[in-house]
Amino acid sequence: MVALDIRPAGETRWDCVALGEVMLRLDPEWGRVRTARSFRVWEGGGEYNVARALRRCFGLRTAIVTALVDNEIGRLLEDLILTGGVDMSHVAWVPFDGIGRASRVGLNFTEKGYGIRAALGTSDRGHSAASQLRPGDVDWREIFGRNGVRWFHTGGIFAALSETTPEVVLEAIEAARENGTVVSYDLNFRPSLWEAHGGSERAVEVNRAIAPLVDVMIGNEEDFTAALGFEVEGIDESLSKLDPAGFEAMIRSAVAAYPNLRLVATTLRAAKTATVNDWSAVLYADGEFHPARTRENLEIFDRVGGGDGFASGLAYALLAGKEPAEAVEYGAAHGALAMTTPGDTSMMSLAEVERAIHATGARVVR
Repeated sequence: MVALDIRPAGETRWDCVALGEVMLRLDPEWGRVRTARSFRVWEGGGEYNVARALRRCFGLRTAIVTALVDNEIGRLLEDLILTGGVDMSHVAWVPFDGIGRASRVGLNFTEKGYGIRAALGTSDRGHSAASQLRPGDVDWREIFGRNGVRWFHTGGIFAALSETTPEVVLEAIEAARENGTVVSYDLNFRPSLWEAHGGSERAVEVNRAIAPLVDVMIGNEEDFTAALGFEVEGIDESLSKLDPAGFEAMIRSAVAAYPNLRLVATTLRAAKTATVNDWSAVLYADGEFHPARTRENLEIFDRVGGGDGFASGLAYALLAGKEPAEAVEYGAAHGALAMTTPGDTSMMSLAEVERAIHATGARVVR
């Protein structure tokens, strides 16, 4: 059994609360942003995607902590979030100044990619409402104390948005720990977000301040080196093949540096093309490594959200009391399925995830 002290569901209002920015994703479908004449609209955000999947796929009680501008764009985002079933009781609504000079809703233009053309994301999120959150803006005592939360999730995307968001992350995590809430943190390193305020050096500084307070650390192939500054030999820098042994060495470095980490997980992806990947994951728990089975030549419809799908599947399994070897399979299966549909967020059901854990083919289900 994983050594996580998870609060009973009966004494909490929420199974999971996430802290992060929620953006509008503008998707040109299979075309290019630069030549698009129409876009499909979704909502998404690294931390939010986890809460949404835990609600819609896994049936848990979730809420999002963020800030939105009170205008028609913000209300569109509200409608999308409510469709996903995530509670918005702790969303801060910021007044609109008529032009969006002071605060706005972030936009994310995302191409799915195809074949040798890689997926491409272009953020337009400067001065967003969520990036301007500061310590003291959120009543964490109400959320973690009076309401009660079993699992708190945040990550490196929100921490990278501004000079103040790392302080909000630390404030939230400290409140969560004081009230017995498990804390998960997805490193989610994005160089473009850190560029304006300190670059990679600042990213490492911030993440090293947060890491000692985390119970469950999650990342992908690049995160542990780029976001925490570890230099580990034996990792294929081209990421053209899966190398579990190299990543296990990286995880050992993280656990040695931060003995507070109860679990460390990483997804493993070899992107042969934008639409064909090898996909797996590894979970470290209680001194042992638990690899998920490898899905070779996995066909990808939309790769965005695969890592968040892994994080939410893993969190669900752990909240449900499953063993580490089973939990990593839930995460890997859900992440794989999340990449078979468009948009950032999961469209799966628990039954589909459990079927995919053991499936060797894709025969029609009737």
